[in-house]
Amino acid sequence: MTALRRLGTSLAAPALAVVVALVITTLVIVLIGQNPLTALQVLVDFGDTPAQQTQAIVVILNRAVPLFLAGLAVSVAFRMGLFNIGVEGQYRMATVVAAGVGAAVVLPGPLHVLLIMVVAMAVGALWAGIVAVLKVTRGVSEVISSIMLNFIALGTASFLLTGPLRGSPEGASIITTERLPASAQFPALNGLFGALGLAQPRGQLFGFLLVAVVVGIVVSVLLKRTRFGFDLRATGLSPSAATASGIDARRMVVKTMLISGAIAGLIGLPDLLGRTYSFGTEFTAGLGFLGIAVALLGRNSPLGIAFAALLFAFLDRAAVPLQFADIPASVVTIIQGTIVLSVVIANEVSRQVTKRRAGRQSGQATPPAADATGPAGTRIDARQEAGA
Repeated sequence: MTALRRLGTSLAAPALAVVVALVITTLVIVLIGQNPLTALQVLVDFGDTPAQQTQAIVVILNRAVPLFLAGLAVSVAFRMGLFNIGVEGQYRMATVVAAGVGAAVVLPGPLHVLLIMVVAMAVGALWAGIVAVLKVTRGVSEVISSIMLNFIALGTASFLLTGPLRGSPEGASIITTERLPASAQFPALNGLFGALGLAQPRGQLFGFLLVAVVVGIVVSVLLKRTRFGFDLRATGLSPSAATASGIDARRMVVKTMLISGAIAGLIGLPDLLGRTYSFGTEFTAGLGFLGIAVALLGRNSPLGIAFAALLFAFLDRAAVPLQFADIPASVVTIIQGTIVLSVVIANEVSRQVTKRRAGRQSGQATPPAADATGPAGTRIDARQEAGA
């Protein structure tokens, strides 16, 4: 019964957020003179033919993969009580450098892809490490430093793209790095559709989906089944209590930001290795900021983040069809923004309810005042400090 109650509490906040977002979006659509049912039909319309339906699935999955990685990067920092708002800059820097390195070397296929991944993770970790060092050595808020580093990253990436790593000719309307060779291109997963007896889509399903699944499993095991994950969660709950228990909180900040940045470095690789094969001025932007919303909706759980990424990808796919139905594509942005606002409020309400319930249970378990001065009283104080 307790497990079911915990599951219900975990699902209540995101479910309430989605419901509130749909209600508000319905009101907005009515106010602009459109039919909400038409918008709903567009959202759930995957096409008339089997090929169109599988193509819609491919579009959703391809969009969900980088969103999932972005959500994971943000959630690792969240677990530590850190707000890594610099994921946007970290993945942009990682992708442009990885694209340049990948185009400059010649290696066998698997090694070439592995090199690009290692470079991207290293650059992302390095960029996030700057935030961690500033925090532990100078007490600089990670929010402020990561925001500033986002601007520095965008400017540096632009310099690299138009200077040392430029691959497009002079006068080209779209500036890109050199195109990656075939050995650096990640194979697609379209063979799965044939194996499942489904029609072949027009586009390619990112093979990087498998890497994202592996990363999600590794992060889940790391956070829930290892000593490091326990130390990370404990430090996030109460740095003072963690330090008193022998955990080096400053070192944990650095390690956590390095891991978060390394995951952020992978965000741009699904597009780079599976579709564009180069980094350019039209490369997908904004994934780092969307990752914050995905992590919040997924309540920092890898499984929850996966469902949140699929939801956001499902909404993004409908932007163009909505325009064909004379409904502004900004409706999608309204839904996503309302979900973020609603989930923040719902999470806070859920946290307060859980805190009050825990307080009542703790009060019932507290021994009489005359006996509360011994070891039992000490344990109560430790629990209260950990919950602070």
